[in-house]
Amino acid sequence: MIKPADLRLLGIAVVLFGLAWPITKHAMQDATPLWFAVTRSLGAAAMSVVVLALWRRLVWPVRRDWPTILGVGFFQLAVFFALAHLALNLTGAGRTAVLANVITPWLVPLSVLLLHEQVSPQRWFAAGLGVAGVVALAGPWAVDWTSAAALLGNAMLVGAALSWTTAILITRLHPPAHPTVSLLPWCFAVSALCLVPLALWREPDGGIGPGAYWQAAWIGLVAAPVGTWAVIEVGRRLPSTIASAGMLLVPAVGVAAAAIWLAEPIGWDIVIGGVLIGAGVLVAARS
Repeated sequence: MIKPADLRLLGIAVVLFGLAWPITKHAMQDATPLWFAVTRSLGAAAMSVVVLALWRRLVWPVRRDWPTILGVGFFQLAVFFALAHLALNLTGAGRTAVLANVITPWLVPLSVLLLHEQVSPQRWFAAGLGVAGVVALAGPWAVDWTSAAALLGNAMLVGAALSWTTAILITRLHPPAHPTVSLLPWCFAVSALCLVPLALWREPDGGIGPGAYWQAAWIGLVAAPVGTWAVIEVGRRLPSTIASAGMLLVPAVGVAAAAIWLAEPIGWDIVIGGVLIGAGVLVAARS
């Protein structure tokens, strides 16, 4: 039986992650992408330590936990944050919210190649729908092919989704001894350790200006740690079909917020691409 508290958790995850991209896009007016990503990781690491300590769920990692810590910290957080934040300077928040969440087209073939999983025809069809959604979002009719910035931004978003998928594969290959939520401080710490030298190299004069303070605080102290925890708990408590369908609202909230707050246009490429990607997730969840 589905509990109302579990649905509330789903709602929290959807709202926090859906609003994250428009808020981050707005912050780029007075912040540089990589330093904003550093702040996001450091804030999330600190807040997750406090919350887990209060819940008495803070743990010291054992050897079996480190593949997950390093995989999630590097691929799902550091690389994903770096690529997605840099892409926000080159493309819209709505497109970022949709394209950065394309996981299924990568996960299905990589699961076959690396995990030797048996994949049903339905899941292959789901992956095909996801690829069609990517094509709709990044096809010749949706991207200004004369703009190097637009091409680079879309490529970064696809790379960010692939990096997230890599983290999922690592956690499947090497399940941790402790629950993933208890390892979040370590994952965010690894992310910060990777991002700080990159920011010092690429943005030596960058940083977070006063106009981006509240956005950095919200993303780092609330959206990143609480949203990540909520997603993990939703995946654990709710059936996969409901959890997957519910998380489809994340890009929908992102697109709507970007249109209302940032006045970003909602083109047919975003609508069609979002619908195809969403259909792919639903088919995958039901297969």
